[in-house]
Amino acid sequence: MKTDLIGVPADYSAILRRAMDSLFRTFENFSEGTLIVDADARIVWINERYAARFGFADSRQAIGLDCETVIPNSLMREVVQTGKPILLDMLENGREPLVVMRLPLKDEAGRTVGAVGFALFDEMKSLTPLFSHYSRVQEELIAARQSLAQARRAKYTLASFVGTSAASLEVKRQARRASYVDSPVLLLGETGTGKELLVHAIHGTSARAKGPLVTVNVAAIPDTLLEVEFFGAAPGAYTGVERRGRVGKFELANGGTLFLDEIGDMPLPLQGKLLRVLQDQEFEPLGSNRIVRTDVRIVAATSADLPALVAAGRFRADLFYRLNVLTIHAPPLRARRSDIEALAYAILEDLSTPGRGGHGRHFELQDDALRLLAAYDWPGNVRELRNTLERAVMLCDTERIDARTLAPFIGASVLPDRGSIAGAAPASNPGSAFASADRKAEAAAQVQPGGTDSYAQAMADFERRYLCDALRATGGRVAEAAARIGMGRATLYKKIAALNIAI
Repeated sequence: MKTDLIGVPADYSAILRRAMDSLFRTFENFSEGTLIVDADARIVWINERYAARFGFADSRQAIGLDCETVIPNSLMREVVQTGKPILLDMLENGREPLVVMRLPLKDEAGRTVGAVGFALFDEMKSLTPLFSHYSRVQEELIAARQSLAQARRAKYTLASFVGTSAASLEVKRQARRASYVDSPVLLLGETGTGKELLVHAIHGTSARAKGPLVTVNVAAIPDTLLEVEFFGAAPGAYTGVERRGRVGKFELANGGTLFLDEIGDMPLPLQGKLLRVLQDQEFEPLGSNRIVRTDVRIVAATSADLPALVAAGRFRADLFYRLNVLTIHAPPLRARRSDIEALAYAILEDLSTPGRGGHGRHFELQDDALRLLAAYDWPGNVRELRNTLERAVMLCDTERIDARTLAPFIGASVLPDRGSIAGAAPASNPGSAFASADRKAEAAAQVQPGGTDSYAQAMADFERRYLCDALRATGGRVAEAAARIGMGRATLYKKIAALNIAI
């Protein structure tokens, strides 16, 4: 029977039967063996090659036998019982393993009436490219997961917060208490005081230690991308989003800790959304109607004055109160000067490891170097201390570091003290520094008129005598001498070391 289209049959069943028969014959010809079983897993047909493989001279001898009797370890019965295919499997038979495929056979009502099996290959080398690719992908996936898990694991403990001063011990006590509860923690302190280290320590000793530790630096991400960074996005939510969508940090941190660094820089609109997530423990990714439940412990940190931001209307008061459950103040380095020696040696120990600049050398700080380190106020805190020591280590030719070695690097990243000699006016423009230097040189020349010393030597001699007189007038009290001559105490210590002045 024909349709209106010339040559196109109205009944496709014949073509379907032909296709199925052709497909079966193709598999039967190219595979190492083929068999068919009934609903009781008894063999109803097996080709000669497959029967001979299992010791049957005539394939008809296997008809009616249970499949396991003919083929040890066969899973054809499982296919019949479950009605589910086993598309690619290994069959161990005492010889070379076979790569097999098993498919259920069903009637018009969908009932399983039997199964057909194909032994595709009898040599593993036929699948070597496939297995090699699969193994390589698996290894890369495992390595990526391990690397990601390692990156989201606590790297520091409370022992990493070096120091035994009263301020340091109090911080450790509060951090230990924070690890026992699941409430939000707010870390306040200047930059470089070790707030991130405390976050790792709190997470690593908490009940969430086995969960991920995910960090978001609010100040480092453009405001327009922060919402997606936090909550993720559905596929196609905006131009450039991944085809699978984007998973937000709240979802990644589920079961663990989410560290919000520099939260004081968070834009006001996002503050309201963050507050809602903290209260409801759920959110919707951008462009999605999907509700995501989250179990996250929040630790926030900032170097800004949050109460002042609240008063100025730049930070929501309700979010501040929600975060300000347990507050820890990370003290600046100048508030724990007694820890500087231990910190310095801990940093030098780390720098001495191969590849860190110290080339395996063991460095020792001389007494004058320790005095110089303790006298400086360290506006950059521990981060600046590490930077100073790292520069000294890289350029030092000896393992014994004295004040003369350190002096050029201390405070190099901050503005110099205003005024360097008694009665000098504060510098109002860059040229004033040169004017001050010229006055020093002029004074030095007056001390040694017509002398043959170099400009630098004349300057150094004059400065040494001048500072010695100032120190003698105050009985060797450096802080008082510095105040009298209008010089910063740290600067005076550096000059004392550099000019080898005995105190």
